[in-house]
Parts: sequence; C-alpha cells; structure tokens
Amino acid sequence: MIGTDDDQTYAQYAAGAIPRLRRIAYLLCQDWHRADDLTQSALARLYRYWRRAQGVENLDAYVGTILLNVFLAEQRTHWWKATSVSAEPRELAAPAASGGAALDQALDLRAALMTLPPRRRATVVLRYYCDYSVEQAAQVLGCSTGTVKSQTAKALAQLRDVLDPSAPTDEGAPARDPGVSEPGFRVQPSVSEGTL
Repeated sequence: MIGTDDDQTYAQYAAGAIPRLRRIAYLLCQDWHRADDLTQSALARLYRYWRRAQGVENLDAYVGTILLNVFLAEQRTHWWKATSVSAEPRELAAPAASGGAALDQALDLRAALMTLPPRRRATVVLRYYCDYSVEQAAQVLGCSTGTVKSQTAKALAQLRDVLDPSAPTDEGAPARDPGVSEPGFRVQPSVSEGTL
C-alpha cells in the first residue's frame, strides 16, 4: 500500500481522469458497462505503479496507454464475448426522432467504428478523438509512426466503405487523411463530445 499523501494525490488524479478515460473506453468498445470495467482496470493498474507514474512526463498519455493495453489484452482473450440466450436476435431500438441528422450520423459512425479491428479502432480513436499526433499515437500503441499512418489510412478507407458503400473508390490512389486539406493546413474533425 502506498502512503497517505500518495493515496490522496492518486484519488484526486483518478477522480479527474475517470470521465475522459470512460469516454475513450466507450469509443473503443461501444458499451458503457464494459467502458466502466476498462476504466476501473486501468486505474487499478495505475494505482499499483503510482509512485513511478508520478515521475512520468505526460501522466495522461501514460494512463491512456494503460487503458489501451487493457482493452487490447481483453480483445485477444475474448473473455467479453457473450452468447445470446434467445433464439431470436434482439431488435435494435430506433433512434429518437428529436435527435435529428446529427444523432443518426453519430450512431452510424459508432456502428462503423465497431467494424474496425481493435488495433485500427484504437488508432482512429487516438488520432481523431484524443487528437494525438502520429508520434504520440505510435508511442501509446508501441509501434512505429509508419504503422500508425498505414493503420490510419486502412481504417479510414474501411470507414468510408462502411459509411458510404456507393461512393466510387480509386484503387490506385493512395489513401488520403481527411483531416488534411492541403499540405500544411490541418482541418479539425468535427466530433462533438455530446454525440459520442
């Protein structure tokens, strides 16, 4: 057990980090209950190494790495897969009419995000929701910047196919990052926290 002062600083940090970690976890798994479990597991691991973690330059990125590692480890073990006890598939509830096009678009994006393999999904969440640079995402994912770039390009191409299957595709053209309009000009993605 760590000291009382360390416990207090940990509790303060964890209380502030929970909402952000929970939103990131939800984007990774699309289930609020599982997002709570992922967040709890990540914070439990952080507590174990709290003294060492306090010396880290970017504590939020460090905890994000822990969260991502917990998610990817669970994806590999498939412990979370459930079997339906009903003979008939469950019908999805229709979105509320008051939400409008923005809600429909957010629901479509979430469903499309779930079609991505876990590592690509993590790459997209880190790059476009957490607004990490290629270098930061590579550090969190534990891979090269080239891998982040290729995983991002493949994920965006897959999302385009899922979201607009009728759109023409140019097989010979390199995948283009939609966040970049021209060299040197970065366009921020319009993701509203309230729609996710």
